[in-house]
Parts: sequence; C-alpha cells; structure tokens
Amino acid sequence: MVYFSIMKMAFYSAQAYDKEYFNKFNPGHEITYLETSLRAKTVKLITDETVVCVFVNDDLSAPVVQALSEKGVVLIALRCAGYNNVDLAATAQAGIAVVRVPAYSPHAVAEHAVAMILTLNRKTHKAYNRVREGNFSLDRLIGFDLFEKTIGIVGMGKIGQVFAKIMTGFGCKVLAYDLFPDLSWEKEGWKSTDLETLFASSDIISLHCPLTVDTRYLINEKTINQMKPGVMLINTGRGALIETIAAVKGLKSGRIGYLGIDVYEQEEKLFFRDHSENIIQDDLIMRLMSFPNVLITSHQAFFTDEALSEIVKVTYNNINLFQTGAAPNNLVSPPPVEK
Repeated sequence: MVYFSIMKMAFYSAQAYDKEYFNKFNPGHEITYLETSLRAKTVKLITDETVVCVFVNDDLSAPVVQALSEKGVVLIALRCAGYNNVDLAATAQAGIAVVRVPAYSPHAVAEHAVAMILTLNRKTHKAYNRVREGNFSLDRLIGFDLFEKTIGIVGMGKIGQVFAKIMTGFGCKVLAYDLFPDLSWEKEGWKSTDLETLFASSDIISLHCPLTVDTRYLINEKTINQMKPGVMLINTGRGALIETIAAVKGLKSGRIGYLGIDVYEQEEKLFFRDHSENIIQDDLIMRLMSFPNVLITSHQAFFTDEALSEIVKVTYNNINLFQTGAAPNNLVSPPPVEK
C-alpha cells in the first residue's frame, strides 16, 4: 500500500466527465477544477497548488513552465499518453517533474478507428439520417468489402497492434511500419515494410504513431501522391500528422477517397467545447466538413468508461508515488532538483 500526504492540484481543461471520474477515484487530494486551458494568461489561477493536471491541448511551452515554477509547481501530471505539448528541456531546468499515462485502453482507440472505417465505407451515418426522414432509398450508399483489402498501419505500438488484430479478423492483409519493427509480427501475418511501399499498396491507411519532429506532416502532398487513388485515410493519433491543406487538395483531386479524423492540427481552438451557437473561424475545418466523404469526430477515440477509469487511476498513482519520493514508472522528465 502506498502512503502519501494530500496534495493540492490545479486541474486545467476540466470537463464534466473529468470531474465525475476524478472525484470517483480521488484518494483524498484537493482539486481545483478549471474549465479553461493552461496558457500563459491562466497560470495566475494557481494559488497554492503544487501539482497541475493537464490534457493534450494545454500549453506547456517554456514560458508557461517558467511561470509554473515561479508559482511553486513541482509536478505536471499529464492525463494522456502524448507529451509533444511539453517543453521537457524547460521542465528539467525548472526542476518540475512530468508524468503521463502511457497506456489507458489501446482497445478504445483501435476500435474507434475501426468504427470510422465502417462508417465511411458503409455510410451508416447517412443511412441513419435518411431513414429518420422517411427516405429508404439505397442510392449512393454503396460500400466495399473489407475482406482481403490491404490495411497500412503507421505506428505499431499497443494501439496499432490491437487495430491490426481487429483488421486481421475482417480478413484484411496488414502492412506495418514502425521505427522499431518486430519480427513477431510475421507470425501474426503482418508484413513489416517501408513507408513508401505502405503508401503505394494500402487500400486503407491508419495512423497510430506519436507526433514528433520527424512525424509532423507525415501525410503531405508528396506522400498523398504516393498513395492509391481513392485511398481511405484514418487518423486517431495526433492532428499534425496530417497537413490539412494537403489533405484538402487530395480530397479535391480524388486521390483521397475517404478521410476519417478524430484529431485535427488546430483542434485546441475547437475541440471539447460547444460552438453550435458560434461562427467557427477555422476555414480549413469548415472546408473539410463540406466534403461528403469526410468524417470528423472531436478527439473521441479514447472516450470509454474503461479508458477514463484507467487514466484516473494511473494519474493518481503517478502523483502518489511522486509524493512519497518514489520515482513514478511513467516519468518523462527528470525529477525535481533542490532549489
């Protein structure tokens, strides 16, 4: 059993479901829920909290990290797997530790990717709306069999491998690309290959890799032109894996036949908020929404009971271990240094 003292936490970008799950499993920490995202201007909302809990679109650039340090923050608890929004050099210099949730439910994200494929292919969202209006026509609802189609998976971590198993169950052929290929994939019937071959050979391409300097705009005009005409492209990874302007061009030319995205490179200005009564100023996402063969969900892939429960439990465990002086397993930055 881990013994810890109560810590005060400033919880940024708080949604109703965050409050529900973090309150449900709270071992006794004092939490100040803030609906606003973490930015340079919102650091001032911290009073005496020493922990900040943040999500994918919060700003943890060097100026923000420095401001957190001046407020006395010693721990940044990410309630997500990715940390591309964190300046780790700045946190190390400031003596602030960073912990994350590296895996919460790979099944949740993988299954959402499959749901997007099936929806785009069989157009169930359009059929649903038609039938509700009394239209039982099948015109323009034709799809294709997934059986024996080639699926290209970029990023074969836990999520990518779960996704590969599901698509294998459909009878698909799997091409896999990862910086660290595993020979055991061959036993599963998954063929490891290079990106160029994957792009050229795949009927459906699904992105499950992290966002790094090397993967930013992995999908661009050049790589799109390497793909099969009419390819289906799915992104449940990070928004900036796809260069949106290039994707629009690919959709207009027909090179991209279907696009399903659960993430968007400018999502921090849109996602997790209700803009139904506002004029959306982002022209690119409005252009994407105008295509009949584009499906957009708002960073929903992780959103299952199992995933939320695991995120909360791991986040609290990270905080508790840190408080006891033990090194959390999920540390992504050096522990605090004495000031």
